[in-house]
Amino acid sequence: MMETTGFSLGGLIPMLIIGFFVVIPLIVLFWGVRIYNRLVSGRNGFENAFGQIDVQLTRRYDLIPNLVETAKGYMKHERETLEAVIEARNQAASATQEVARAPGDPQAMQQLMGAEAALTGTLGRLFALAEAYPDLKANTNMLSLQEELTSTEDKVSYAREGFNNAVTRYNILRESFPDLIIASMFKFYAAELFVVDAPEQREAPKVSFS
Repeated sequence: MMETTGFSLGGLIPMLIIGFFVVIPLIVLFWGVRIYNRLVSGRNGFENAFGQIDVQLTRRYDLIPNLVETAKGYMKHERETLEAVIEARNQAASATQEVARAPGDPQAMQQLMGAEAALTGTLGRLFALAEAYPDLKANTNMLSLQEELTSTEDKVSYAREGFNNAVTRYNILRESFPDLIIASMFKFYAAELFVVDAPEQREAPKVSFS
């Protein structure tokens, strides 16, 4: 009876040792793969969300040259402002392309936020000056462009909210334990929010042409 028990224990110990060195590493591996996939999903989430911002910003950038061309026929003495709008538009478009290539790059996002702030400021000055030109205020093309621009700005705001929500979820995930271990090992860097700090950036630049 004692010999049978001894034989059973003798066979069990090697099995436990094998289980420790084989099963445990497999569990750790599956755990790591699951976290890695979760991080990839989070990163893809905010990258896809920026795609929606990109679409709306591109639409905005396409509208601005038409807006300037329309205003140019009436605001011949405001050449400096008109040129500033186009320059700011080009800078913002370039910054958007950089972020689109790497939506998680904090430096690229900072540059985009600065470029967007500059563009919003120059558009605001343009619309303020337009108030002094009654014929421009009555121009139907200008009215239509302003309406489209305002609508696009609203869509940008909505898309930005979705992007920021996705970034926040991803950043929380990569900073949580034990996910932060895998995030550090595989270089899942923190992503930057697309924030709007200046009050004048919080809504589309508006002007009354009534």
